[in-house]
Amino acid sequence: MSERKSVLVTGASSGLGAAIAERMAARGWRVFGTSRKPAPGDEPDANGIEWIAMDVCDDASVASALDRVHARVDCLDGLVCNAGFGIYGSVEETSLERARAQFETNVFGVLRVLTPVLARMRARNAGRLLLVGSLAGRAPIPFQAHYSASKAAIESIAFALANEVAPYDLHVSLIEPGDINTSFNDVMDWGDVAPDSPYAERMATSEKTIRESFPKSPGPAVVADVVEEALTARRPKLRYPVGREALLVGLGKRLLPDRLSLKTIRDHYGV
Repeated sequence: MSERKSVLVTGASSGLGAAIAERMAARGWRVFGTSRKPAPGDEPDANGIEWIAMDVCDDASVASALDRVHARVDCLDGLVCNAGFGIYGSVEETSLERARAQFETNVFGVLRVLTPVLARMRARNAGRLLLVGSLAGRAPIPFQAHYSASKAAIESIAFALANEVAPYDLHVSLIEPGDINTSFNDVMDWGDVAPDSPYAERMATSEKTIRESFPKSPGPAVVADVVEEALTARRPKLRYPVGREALLVGLGKRLLPDRLSLKTIRDHYGV
C-alpha cells in the first residue's frame, strides 16, 4: 500500500480551515492542521487530524511548526494557506496599526509558511500550493478596503508564483470564496466607529448587509469541494471561484466599466 498523501492546512481550527482539514482526512490524506492553541498531544484527533501549534505572524512559531511537520513527513504533497481574518472600517479612519495587523496575517502570514514549504516541493519537483483568497480581491468591499487589498495581494502572489514555478511539476491554485456561512464575522475586527464619523451611517448599513448575508450563504463544504479537486485533479485549475456571487463578479469584471462596477457594489451594500 502506497504511503498516504499529506497536506498542511493553516487556520484549521474553525470555519473554512476546519471543513478543509476534515474533508481531506476523510478522504484518507494525512492532514496537519495548524492553530495557535491546538489540543495537547501528538496523536490525531477523532477526525484523524494531527494538530500543530503555529502562529503565522511569528517567524519562530512557523519555523518550529514546520520542523515538527517535516520530522513526520519529508515533504508535503499539499499546502493550503487558509489562516486569515478581516478588519472593518473606513480607509480614512482605520489606524496603520490595524492595517499592518491585517497584512501581517493575511499576506505575510501566507508567505512565512509558503516559502519554506515551496522550497522543499521544488527540490522534489512535486506538490500542490493552494492560497485562499476572496472574491473581495476582485470586487473590493466598502469599509473592508484593507481586507480586500490583502486578498488582491494573494491573487497576485498566486499568479506570479504560478509563472515562477512553471518549469517544475508544481501546481498553484487560488481558492476564491464569496460569502460563506462560517464564523468569520464572529472574529472580524469591527473596530469602533465614532458617533460623529462622516461614515457612521453608511458603515452601519454596510455592516448590516454583511451580517445578514452570511447566514443565507452556502456552508464551508462548498469550499472543501474545490480544495479537494485542486489537491487531487490531474490538471487543477489556477482559479477556483466559490459561491453564488462568483459568476456575477467574474462577468462584472469582464463586461462592466469600472465606474458601473463600483456602483453595483455600492448598491449591493446600500452605501
